[in-house]
Amino acid sequence: MRIAIGGFLHESHSFAPVPTGWADFAEPGGWPVPQRPAGLLEGLRHTGVPAAGAIDAAERSGLRIAPLSWAFANPAGPVTAEAFERVAAWIVSDLSAAMAEAPLDGIYLDLHGAMLADEFPDAEGELLRRVRAVAGPDIPIACSLDPHCNLTAAMVERSDALSPFRTYPHVDMKQAGARALRLLVERLRRGKPFARAYRQADFWLPITSQCTLVPPMSEVFAERERIATRHGVAELAFCFGFPYADFPGCGMAVAAYATDQPAADAAADEFIALLHRRERDFAGEILPAGRAVAEAMRSAGPRPVVLADTQDNPGGGGHGDTTGLLAELVRQGARHAVLGSINDAESAAACHRAGEGAPLSLRLGGRSDGVPLEATARVLRLSNGRFTCTGAMAGGNPADLGPSALVAIGGVKVIVTSRKMQAYDLALFRHIGVEPTEERIVAVKSSVHFRADFGPIAEQVLVVAAPGPVVADPATLPFRNLRPGLRLRPGTNQAFAPGERPSSGGE
Repeated sequence: MRIAIGGFLHESHSFAPVPTGWADFAEPGGWPVPQRPAGLLEGLRHTGVPAAGAIDAAERSGLRIAPLSWAFANPAGPVTAEAFERVAAWIVSDLSAAMAEAPLDGIYLDLHGAMLADEFPDAEGELLRRVRAVAGPDIPIACSLDPHCNLTAAMVERSDALSPFRTYPHVDMKQAGARALRLLVERLRRGKPFARAYRQADFWLPITSQCTLVPPMSEVFAERERIATRHGVAELAFCFGFPYADFPGCGMAVAAYATDQPAADAAADEFIALLHRRERDFAGEILPAGRAVAEAMRSAGPRPVVLADTQDNPGGGGHGDTTGLLAELVRQGARHAVLGSINDAESAAACHRAGEGAPLSLRLGGRSDGVPLEATARVLRLSNGRFTCTGAMAGGNPADLGPSALVAIGGVKVIVTSRKMQAYDLALFRHIGVEPTEERIVAVKSSVHFRADFGPIAEQVLVVAAPGPVVADPATLPFRNLRPGLRLRPGTNQAFAPGERPSSGGE
């Protein structure tokens, strides 16, 4: 068998202040740079991305690989028309060339599932439309997905199998890629499509309630496995949705793939019913920054308290540069504290000009919201921002954050970078000489992914609400295009209605 492998990944926040252009794909921070067909296999093989798992599974099965292009950009605002068309054109032209070279049996695509492009709200649905138009109706297509995918009917219709990660933090990305590849092979050996059932839930979840390490989501996934086994489905693809995208396809959904339609329908219906039974369990506590810092400073445990600056999470569309939590740490006189990181190329360059050991005045961060922190800092260390991730989620991924610095503002150390990166890996701190286990407070720009690497070293984890676009309660955002009736907060009756701005309070 000969299988084409490629990918196009972005998680798009409709209300993020910075759009995602081609430069963001060309220099994606802690992820591999774009790969064209000639370099795809070696460029991705040793990384932690889903396509690496698909490549390994294909080679172990003796399949021939026809490489396509692959590109990733960190979450931010919607993808510009230029960037979307450039990468989509790569993939479609590569596919056409691969088909002209030799017969092609199947296609695997490494997708995220929550990409918005300027002209295509369901960007993956549009990409799959183009791929299907070139491939024709008879070449099966299978995709791995991030579970934050806004799974749409078009995506299910235009592919043969979809398989999202099972974890958040996403520590099984390569396993998901391998699983999607195996589903593709199973589909080919069957000689006919799987029976499919697609269902959407009536409510959506805040990001902080989606962690699979703790209840209720850990329990939901255990039941997902039992439901899939009970009905004998090949895949029960559960996607949480990304609650910062404003188009009708947003929200939780499931797609079941089985040998017969009754099994697919039964599995999908039972799982959606489970989500609705557990709806009220998905409410979570978020602490104001002042209270969180005070609580962290009171801790007398032997390990650090980890503060998650969830609303400026670069992995959810934040720019990684708001200073609300940092300002609170400084105001309360925190000692032996470190924050990773502030995305501010101008301040990083100023630190490099000043040199290690030098004092300087900084207007730090705030490029995205106009609220920098003015402070006198001392440069502790300088870095070129290049390192290799070591954690369970991204181990092996290359990071290039550009000129970076570690500065001290009073008793608080701050990592300043030239490009944004979610703090999901201890290597972000260690590469610049900070050992997180030796700090009393470790503040991270992340919502959930940090738990994979930082959870094991933490005395306590506190999720913090400081200013940023990845709001802990997405119901407060000015949505205009969601499907009518979608409940914006679990366990309430507040539902989206066209023309009405969601209220800021709960019910």
